[in-house]
Amino acid sequence: MEYEYPTTGPNGLPTYEKPESLAGPSGLDLFSLGQGDQGNQGGIGVAVNAFLWRASLDTLSFLPLASADPFGGVIITDWYNPPESPNERFKVTVYILDRALRSDGIRANVFRQTRTNSGEWRDAAVDESLGKDLENTILTRARQIRIQQASQ
Repeated sequence: MEYEYPTTGPNGLPTYEKPESLAGPSGLDLFSLGQGDQGNQGGIGVAVNAFLWRASLDTLSFLPLASADPFGGVIITDWYNPPESPNERFKVTVYILDRALRSDGIRANVFRQTRTNSGEWRDAAVDESLGKDLENTILTRARQIRIQQASQ
């Protein structure tokens, strides 16, 4: 037998009502990848597509993460120095804009800095196609994850 215990409700009075949760009645599941009540739209309570979220993390896994917000759909990496070019570094910001797995549901910005002779980092130009290429790579990975999920 399972007992329910009262909690403190409004005005300090005991109540048996369950408080509402931001994550929904069944809790938060970031890794459901569409297996929950919402079809392939993502985990309950997450405002972004779970396939795009997972694919973004997979694609950026070689970069150090500075911040990852699954509710806002923003992933920010820290600066990364490629071993083959120690005088330049890159930083990436990915925005997941939709719950649907669509090409306009993701935006990636790539930032680049180069080291001056005095050792200071200065902003440098980035090829505009680099952000689009990153978006396409993430979309391809998201589709792969979705196909894997459907075949299980």
